[in-house]
Formats: sequence, C-alpha cells, structure tokens
Amino acid sequence: MTAVVRRPSPAEVRLARAWLSRAVEPGRRAVFDLVTEVGPVEAARRMRAGAATGAVAALAAARREEDRAAADLAEARRLGARLVTPEDAEWPDEALRAMEVAFDRERGEGVPRHQVELTPPLALWALGPPRLDEALARAVAVVGSRTATPYGQHVAAELAHGLATRGWTVVSGGAFGIDAAAHRGALAAGRPTVAVVAGGLREPYPQAHGGLFRRIGRDGLLLTEFPPDATPQRHRFLVRNRLVAALTAGTVVVEAGLRSGALATARQALRMGRRVLGVPGPVTSGESAGVHDLLRSDPEVRVVTRAAEVLEEVGALGDDLADRRRAAADPRDALEPLARQVLDGLPTVGVTTPDRIARSCGVPALEVLRALPGLELLGFVEMTPAGWQLTPAARATPRR
Repeated sequence: MTAVVRRPSPAEVRLARAWLSRAVEPGRRAVFDLVTEVGPVEAARRMRAGAATGAVAALAAARREEDRAAADLAEARRLGARLVTPEDAEWPDEALRAMEVAFDRERGEGVPRHQVELTPPLALWALGPPRLDEALARAVAVVGSRTATPYGQHVAAELAHGLATRGWTVVSGGAFGIDAAAHRGALAAGRPTVAVVAGGLREPYPQAHGGLFRRIGRDGLLLTEFPPDATPQRHRFLVRNRLVAALTAGTVVVEAGLRSGALATARQALRMGRRVLGVPGPVTSGESAGVHDLLRSDPEVRVVTRAAEVLEEVGALGDDLADRRRAAADPRDALEPLARQVLDGLPTVGVTTPDRIARSCGVPALEVLRALPGLELLGFVEMTPAGWQLTPAARATPRR
C-alpha cells in the first residue's frame, strides 16, 4: 500500500519561510538548493532537527534552535507589514528571472570567493500597499554615494522624478545621499518608490530617515529579506545590493567613489545581464571617480544625463526612445557657405561698403555684390544711404 504524503498547508509554508529568514543569512546557495529540492517545510524541519548535512548544517548551526517564526509574523502584522513568498500571487517572478538565470549560470562557472552569490531570495518582508509584482514590473534602480554632493543629489532627484512621471518605479536602498534624493524625487512626482533595506522593518536603517521611511511605507514599499528586528550589519548591505540590482531593469549610478557600495550594485547588475548606466560628474570630484572608472573600464556601461536617456536603455524597444538634444536653431545655418562668409564680413556696429566687406571676409567684390541682395531678402542686412549694415535681428544672433 502506497503511503500518502501530506502536502503542507499554506500557513505551514509561510511559517517555514519565516523561520528560514531568521535561521540563516539570506543569499546562501546551499540553503536555497535544499529548499528548492525538498520544499521550505521539509528544509526547515531538517535544519531544526540537525539532520541537514554539509554546508547547510554549518550555516544553520548557530540559530537552528531559535524559533521565533510565529512571533516574527505577528510583529510584521503589528507593523502593517507582510511576508511575501514565492507561493504568493504577488511574488515578483518576472523581476527575478534574470537573477535566477545568472544564479544557474554561475553555479557551473564558479563564483570567486570575494563575490556575493546571486542567490534568489527565499521570501521578502514587505511594508506598503502596492503588490510587489506590479510595483516592480517597470522599475529602475538609482544608487550612489552616501556622501553625495549637491550636484549629485539634484541629478538623482531629477532623474527619479522624470522616471516616476513616466510610470516607472524608482528602487534604491534608503541610505543617505543619492538613495534618499532618488526616493524623494519619485515621491514628489506622486508615484510609489521602493526602498530595499539591509535590516528589519521595525526600525529601518538609517533611523534618521524615519519620516522618509514612513512615507515610503504609506505610498510605496519597504522591502527586506531580514526579520523585523534584524540589525543592519555591514555584510548585509552587500547582500542587499544584489536585490536592488535584481529587482530592476537597470541600475543608474549617479555618484560613487572608488570604493562605493553602489559600484558593487552595478557590477552585480552586469552579472545578471541588466543595464548599467552612469551619470558623469566633475572630473575634479572624488564622489564621481568611481562612476568615471566604471564608464572607462566596462564597454557595457552607458552614459546618461536625463530620464529619457535612461528609459531608452531599459524601456521597450521602439517605445521609449529619447528625443535627440539639439542646439537652438540659428538662421545662419541655412545660408550657403559663401553667403555666410560675406555676412561675417560686415561689422557688428555701423555701415560699410562692398569693397570693405570683400577685404574683411576675403571674397571678391563681385561675389559680395551678388550675395548682398539675397542676404537683404532674408533679413540679415539692409542698405542705407551710407552703405550696408546688419539688421537688428542679425546683430542679436551671436556669431560662432
């Protein structure tokens, strides 16, 4: 007689994923593989019982006897947050597709020990009304230095505002500097923004951004892989960065020093085949040195200066092309080269004769006489009893 295997209930699955989010640090390939193989409930059971083997056993050893899953879910409800899992309808499958592909590819190639593995998340704690899949369907990351200059903050806010007004969600890390400017720029456009934080949702880091986080939680989304009371330890920022890169169609680096965490986000995005874009800054600014180095060293990184150029890189082919910037129209541009040369021979102030114009511009006097009537018809010159002179409109047009 074949034994009937009971399928875990949705509540059991959610409880198991909540337990896993505390039991091990996120982004661990061995744990992800076990959960994929046997499911979250069985994976959690083995880890609790000490029955897991190899790398999983080592990763779970320190916290396997600590079970606060129910309390964490209750704490999330108290905060108005929720745990979103791959079993939920709002799980951002499409947004995470590139991460999953890169994860599978790098599994075979091997990842250098100094690099964070591109392991997909097991669950996401979320605070805010939008559905994850909808908010992240068209999303762009805007990241950069915590010690941003006024120039960088202005550019980040302008970019985020422009992206938001075009219906794109701006994603960043909630940090000081560029991150905060990007979030505020999106909110100013009346659109949701997503902050992916490196700690728990009870007191998102940095605490000085409490007001900003409250507004994001009301109008956008706060996201994290960590349980509600988790502290923002240094290594968690690098793990967090991979999510910022994974959940977005492209990453824009506005300002970054040579050792900026924003560069790690950009490099992780490149590993996932995402678009990486850099905003140039003053060559004398150390806060832009990392961006400039990224632009010089990687041919896949493109220069952008405004929201339309960002969308041309990350948007739908043919739908999001940026309009070409052009200099202001100059009436002189339509002139034939000879007529333009004759026009340049007239003085800015006062009248002159055809002979003097010829000497001034180096054109034979006969050619000058032939060109002047045409220039008069076009409104560039006028004839007076004393000779020829520029019209007021021609004087107002600066010569180049």
